[in-house]
Amino acid sequence: MVTTGRWKRLCEAPRNFATHTMTVRVLDFYADWCGPCKKQDPILEDLEAEYGDVDFQKIDVDEEQDLANQYQVRSLPTVVVEQDGDIVDRFVGFTQREDIEAALQQAARPAGA
Repeated sequence: MVTTGRWKRLCEAPRNFATHTMTVRVLDFYADWCGPCKKQDPILEDLEAEYGDVDFQKIDVDEEQDLANQYQVRSLPTVVVEQDGDIVDRFVGFTQREDIEAALQQAARPAGA
């Protein structure tokens, strides 16, 4: 068996890549004064109950203006679905449950699957 320095390092590397868990996140950008945001809430609450392994976050754009700017939120509601920090899908305005759920299912798939 030939062992080069590189091969040995790869073989000795910890096997944490096999245990890496994917992080899926839903960011709900809203405002208390936004009517469509209030209509969107029950859909997101239902999805949060169903997808317990997904991190759902409500972000009040009036209080978190820097974060809203970072995500280029210009209209409300805006829902962003992320997988390991990368945006999988983005919805602007009131969005049907089926559309958000499809993005969640896409985000839950391993890369290349």
